Amino acid sequence: MGAENQEIRKAGLKVTLPRIKVLQLLEAASESSHHMSAEEVYKSLLDAGEDVGLATVYRVLTQFETAGLVVRHNFEGGHSVFEIAKGEHHDHMVCTETGAIIEFCDTEIEALQEQIAKKHGYEIVDHSLVLYVKPLA
Repeated sequence: MGAENQEIRKAGLKVTLPRIKVLQLLEAASESSHHMSAEEVYKSLLDAGEDVGLATVYRVLTQFETAGLVVRHNFEGGHSVFEIAKGEHHDHMVCTETGAIIEFCDTEIEALQEQIAKKHGYEIVDHSLVLYVKPLA
């Protein structure tokens, strides 16, 4: 549990058991590029026998977001999902049939976005690209 403790402290937060447990869950999910909703985090904690309330999960996730430990995404047609802030840019595809979220990064798309902004006299400072997809028939 040492790494989680350090990350929580570095973010300026007091180390508590709920914070450690939520961070461990999100880190495990990020290894498979899984994005979790607050409800999924809560259910996973319940399944693991942890006594953490849903309100606590929401509060911890909001604290983590404010501290820059996690990123919240609000994809169309769904609720907020969270992922560990990795510090590296990537875009998302969301399957409209299954809700699956696929992370990707494409250098050609990134370069084209830069060209478009420059053509209009701007420089990109941040962006979010979400493609809503469905399986090929």
